[in-house]
Amino acid sequence: MSAAYALSLHPDKFAVTIFEQSADTGGMATSIPIDGAAYGAEYINDGVQGASPVFYNTYAMFDKLGFSASPVGMQVSFGRDKDTEFWSNVFPSRVIDKFGPDIKKFGRVLKFIKTFEPLFAVISVQAMLKMFRFSKASPIALIRQLEDFGETIVYPLVALFFGTGNQTPFISSAILERVFMDPNMRLYSPDSFLASIPDMRAFPRLSELYGSWSKEVTSRGNVDIRTSRQVTRILRGRPVEGSSSKATVSVQVFSQSTAGLGTDQKPKEPFGPEERDEFDELIMACDADSALKILGKQASWMERKVLGNVKYLWDISVTHNDVEYMEKYYRLRYSPDLKSSRTDDDAKKGYELAEKEFSPLYFIRSYPSDKKKIEMSFDLTNYQAQFKGEHPRGPLARTSPAETGEDGSPPQPPSSSPPLEKHVFQTIFLDRDGSEELWSRDDVDTDKVIYEKWWKQQSHRWQHYAGTVPWMMMINGKHHTRYAGAWSVLNMHEIAVVSGFAAAYQLGADYPFSEDENCKRLFRLYLGLSHGSRMRAEDRKGFFA
Repeated sequence: MSAAYALSLHPDKFAVTIFEQSADTGGMATSIPIDGAAYGAEYINDGVQGASPVFYNTYAMFDKLGFSASPVGMQVSFGRDKDTEFWSNVFPSRVIDKFGPDIKKFGRVLKFIKTFEPLFAVISVQAMLKMFRFSKASPIALIRQLEDFGETIVYPLVALFFGTGNQTPFISSAILERVFMDPNMRLYSPDSFLASIPDMRAFPRLSELYGSWSKEVTSRGNVDIRTSRQVTRILRGRPVEGSSSKATVSVQVFSQSTAGLGTDQKPKEPFGPEERDEFDELIMACDADSALKILGKQASWMERKVLGNVKYLWDISVTHNDVEYMEKYYRLRYSPDLKSSRTDDDAKKGYELAEKEFSPLYFIRSYPSDKKKIEMSFDLTNYQAQFKGEHPRGPLARTSPAETGEDGSPPQPPSSSPPLEKHVFQTIFLDRDGSEELWSRDDVDTDKVIYEKWWKQQSHRWQHYAGTVPWMMMINGKHHTRYAGAWSVLNMHEIAVVSGFAAAYQLGADYPFSEDENCKRLFRLYLGLSHGSRMRAEDRKGFFA
């Protein structure tokens, strides 16, 4: 969608067709309706919740479309047992006391990783923790005391931020330094590991946003969006099938209908007559393995190596209202017996805040039999702003007369959060093929399940940063083909948006936010990393900048 937006700004140069298998655009950025009377809101964003304030390209696009994200304090609750598992960034706990020396060492190690970043790009988090001799649990299960810094602190938090799930031990340790030491995010704290309640942004209603995005890119007449249409195969540099002419066509796209299926259903095979379209250039903004399947024998040796190195896992998200399940496995409420032994002023402030406003958005727990594997949950009522009365387009959206009060003022958010029994939760059970036997999915009351959806998720193994990321520039632009998607670097909405801009830019479109240095910083880095290219002379100051 970002590639289409950039190309749409040049109606005299580009004629663009988007093939989208689902009935709507947006990919994983979807919304579903819920019972407003029962839960206090008419919808939830079920796939993408929000992001860091530094997703500048994402928010710039939101602004272009008349949407904005809502600020929210990121409170997190890890584990349940107060002596061995539970910790939070709201107030210090006993577990944080136990790992105090490891937490301080972690800060020093991050600086070391920064110095030798190329080396640590191919060293996994698990290997890095062993290398620097962080606290490790006893291997004897019968006398095991939970003293593993990685399993208790590092893996759950990294899985939370990067969506790496049960592959967290195997991701590149260089990513940790990039994020934890980023001056804009300021996540690391030497006292509590995670900085106290970082600022986050909750996204507006994504179905409306991507609907508006679709209207915007088609408004200039040079973009055609074909939803419910699946590409089945592609021919590059081949004669037209069935034609006697030997003249080759740059790109032939064959597609079939998927109409009639729900947005959460994936057909085994598309149906209906196959249609053929001809193009000069191709952007494959889909999963890496989907790209290989579509290309088939047309994929080059390099494409097979680079794209084939991306690993995907299947997760299921269960959206529910089962507070009993949540209380069984997580800490939803503050209790004084969870406190650390610390009595300094900062700790007291944390206890006071928790007593008044403990309302976590994120919950993570490790499975008792394999603590490297986790389960994640969200309290969507605490996270998403519509439950507080926010406009679906976000806090900066203009309200219509029907949405204003008698005095013409915008509607006011409710004065207090609904009781926990009315909250909407989402629990994500990760890695079906590697962890399903550990899942507690059967413990969720089926009468309280609102919605279930399967998701295909990228794995961020260290091999990804050795065998895919640095080699993208070797396949981008070859055979009239460019690739876009968060999988090309890191599974984040911001990377997805920037990747689309970069593909369009390489085709000759303008970068739409070239005057915004915050936006341009990541775009420049991505362009160099995935396309091996600088910005054009008119878009930069000096040789590199």
